Amino acid sequence: MTEFPNESDDSRKSTDSTDESTLSHNDQPSVDSVEDIPDVEPEQATPTYRDDPKSDKSAMIKKALLVLFVLIALGVIAYGLYTSNQSSEPDVITLQGQMQMQQTSIAAKVPGRIAQIMVTEGDEVTAGQQLIEMDSPEINAKINQAQAGKQMAQSQLDKAENGARPQEIAQAKAAWQANKAASDLAENTYQRVNRLYEEGLMARQKRDEAYAQYLATQDQTEAARLQYDLAMEGTRSEDKSAATAQVAQVDAQLDEALAAKEEANLKSPIAGIVDNVIVSAGEVIGQGVPLLTLVNTNDQWVVLNVTETYLNQFAIGQQFTGTIPALSSADKPYSKQFTVYATSTLSDFATWRPTNNDDGFDVRTFEVKARPSKPDARIRSGMSVIVRINPTLANQSQE
Repeated sequence: MTEFPNESDDSRKSTDSTDESTLSHNDQPSVDSVEDIPDVEPEQATPTYRDDPKSDKSAMIKKALLVLFVLIALGVIAYGLYTSNQSSEPDVITLQGQMQMQQTSIAAKVPGRIAQIMVTEGDEVTAGQQLIEMDSPEINAKINQAQAGKQMAQSQLDKAENGARPQEIAQAKAAWQANKAASDLAENTYQRVNRLYEEGLMARQKRDEAYAQYLATQDQTEAARLQYDLAMEGTRSEDKSAATAQVAQVDAQLDEALAAKEEANLKSPIAGIVDNVIVSAGEVIGQGVPLLTLVNTNDQWVVLNVTETYLNQFAIGQQFTGTIPALSSADKPYSKQFTVYATSTLSDFATWRPTNNDDGFDVRTFEVKARPSKPDARIRSGMSVIVRINPTLANQSQE
């Protein structure tokens, strides 16, 4: 601090006397009196500066407090960063999965026109129930052709098995005897003509003609005799086998045509619910074209994608609780108990990779499948399932 020195006593007294004289002359003012007052100018004080120890000490304290405040702030920031890194995981991890059900696609095995669709979406069906009726003229033509072929083949088989009828045997015998009589007559005629030829009474040409007629009648007689023998013996075993095989072949063709007719009238292979009807009545569809989709409500499961850091909470056979928002209300959530039955790793694109080498190892993602403790017919494919797990338990299990 800087002190200003006080004025001298003489100056102060001079000033005081001047003031008194001025006051005394104020009662009788005159110009002379005013002029007689001497001009007294006070001495100006010259300030003197010097160092103050108290001021220096105060400045040092302020600097120390500022440095201390900065250090405390840096410490608080460092502690906050440390605690945030140590407790980066939330208290609860929420996983979202989807419900799945067994789906069966019904497709046409034969081409044709859809005559009638007997179900609609949402209908419950039983195994073997007819779903669609189809009209196929080609199949009907094949059935008629196979039936006609079967009748012909069966007739041949019956004939082969039963043999010739008695009338046919008698007819064959009569033909044989007639041919034999004609052969005997031709033989006698030839002998007479030959004697006449030897006696010179008959031309040689006549003898040759008689001999040719004799040979022809002999061949005819032999053929008639063989036909009679066949009628008596019946059909050979080879012919019977061939006729039997022909009947079996035609039966197979008929069965194929009937099976195609049966397949045209599509029936449900399982018991379930009609999920989607793709076609309409009157459409012409080809072989293998999907017509509708069925779902089996008794075969349900949930699919979750879980990183391997939490996979120990979803071991096979382990149970967990999931909530289905689609079936929940505001005051009553719909929860079900699930049991894990299968886990499998996903493709490499689902792997969590660290940004640098110090962040840890690659974290793979696994697909977890779990079945509900009891199927619910209200559940549909695609419904979300919310599962909440405690990451602390996962870390403790790993330790």
